[in-house]
Amino acid sequence: MNETDARNALLLRAYETAPPAQTDGRWNADDRLWATQAALQREGAGASTAAFIARRARLAAERLCAREPGAGFVLRALAWRAWIGWAFALLAFVAGVATDAIGPAQRINVLAPPLLALLAWNLLVYAAMLARVLTRRRDGVPGQDTLARLIARALRAIALGRGIERLAPPLAGFARDWAVASARLSASRVARMLHAAAAALAAGALFGMYLRGFALEYRAGWESTFLDASAVHAILSFVLGPAAAISGIALPDAGALAAIRSNMSPGENAARWIHLYALTMALFVIVPRALMALAQFLVERRLANSFPLPLDDGYFQAIARAQHGVVAEVRVVPYSIRPGAQATAGLNTLLARVFGPRTELAIAPTVPFGAEDALDPALIPGAPLALVAALFALTATPERENHGAFIDALAARMPPATPFAVLIDESAFRQRFDASGAARREERRAAWRRMLTETGREPVFVDLEAQDCSEAERALRAQIESAPVRTGQD
Repeated sequence: MNETDARNALLLRAYETAPPAQTDGRWNADDRLWATQAALQREGAGASTAAFIARRARLAAERLCAREPGAGFVLRALAWRAWIGWAFALLAFVAGVATDAIGPAQRINVLAPPLLALLAWNLLVYAAMLARVLTRRRDGVPGQDTLARLIARALRAIALGRGIERLAPPLAGFARDWAVASARLSASRVARMLHAAAAALAAGALFGMYLRGFALEYRAGWESTFLDASAVHAILSFVLGPAAAISGIALPDAGALAAIRSNMSPGENAARWIHLYALTMALFVIVPRALMALAQFLVERRLANSFPLPLDDGYFQAIARAQHGVVAEVRVVPYSIRPGAQATAGLNTLLARVFGPRTELAIAPTVPFGAEDALDPALIPGAPLALVAALFALTATPERENHGAFIDALAARMPPATPFAVLIDESAFRQRFDASGAARREERRAAWRRMLTETGREPVFVDLEAQDCSEAERALRAQIESAPVRTGQD
């Protein structure tokens, strides 16, 4: 899946996971079914999941953009434009040419030419890059260049402009999702631009310096309040020594340096100093920065051609199941609660909206209060499932030693690569208390959250007997997508 396909897939996910009221009828269940069937006709059930998702998103994006002009605008705004990198490097080169890299009054102080500041800046950048690499290696965290991330964020903001404030909720969500998914690729592009611009700036400075040198004579000398000729010779040997060794241009000795001291002499023709500083800049700025830009370009091309979009969340797994005709098997284990027919229908509705219409719900026998230490081994099948959910009633007072222990015991018996969720049914609580019980309901919700925090999990509150389960759907989907894989060792 390339970058364009990944962007289309995330756009489609934003619309297909949004509440119907937010899509304004521009994308509905019939469109989802059409996209799946059209992709099946083109790719077939035997295609890879990534190829099928890419084809489906490509076809759907064409139809969606025809109905929703804002979708096309956002897709175009977030697409990378290759000319930006070239324009950035060209501007840097022009800036370098315009810079007087030697110094004013056609004189060059061999101890402090403007080129030396450019060299020092690049050496500081190399030191910062090395420190960042060592820090990442020590912490074991990949990380990214902070400056590159900031610039990438700024470019996205410029691309979208003030229009992002007027975007429909699905498009705003897509823009945020793409910013996260493409962060590594964007950082690589910006890093490549910065390296290329640094090399172009140095090259432009050298070009301008030589261009002026053909029409003007530059004189070289030095002056210092604290250094004598011997100290200056030592400094210049350290800075220009590699260039002198490669070029064969000899550095003057201490005696010759004393003869060109500015307060004693008009200096000498600056040609050899220009050559030495130019070669030094090439060695330590232009070549390294060009190689770094090339390395980032290769990383960028790899990421753009094989975009690292995770396909293991509930949404993409539902598409994969639709491609292969696989049913999404969901196991719900109630604890001290017996869901009735209406609550069971609510569970079916909620899970079908999360996993698609081919969802098969199995409700396990209710685990009595206090029986969490002796769970039936057959409570959960050994094969991977689309979801395992523990079901509680909001009317129950959460207790770590009972409800929390049940969650831990259930999670320990789950098959590998199976998402796990905690559902809290509010229907009985709402029936027991009228609208005046809203504050009490929030207190009970807070109690469940506090207890579940100790288990490292988030609750999904849902009224299984209500008609609208949009809030629970979003919460459950976000929970599955943020932690798509759980194992019995969690």
